[in-house]
Amino acid sequence: MAEKAGSDIAGMSFEAALAELEDIVAKLESGQAPLQESIAIFERGEALKKHCEALLKSAESKIEKITLSKDGSPTGTAPLDE
Repeated sequence: MAEKAGSDIAGMSFEAALAELEDIVAKLESGQAPLQESIAIFERGEALKKHCEALLKSAESKIEKITLSKDGSPTGTAPLDE
């Protein structure tokens, strides 16, 4: 089951994973889930969190800033964190 859940998460968009993670947090905060279910959804939440972090890191690495010459005209791009 965990393998299926992992492959299920791997194909999720950031928005879908974040929405499910928010639902999990709300369910855990409500305290209405039985212990075993709470543990299972917490573990899924951890996997969703890691997936979201990986997607954000990937997106961040693709973001570039435009470099400008002294007169203000674009000269190219450089990594954002440079």
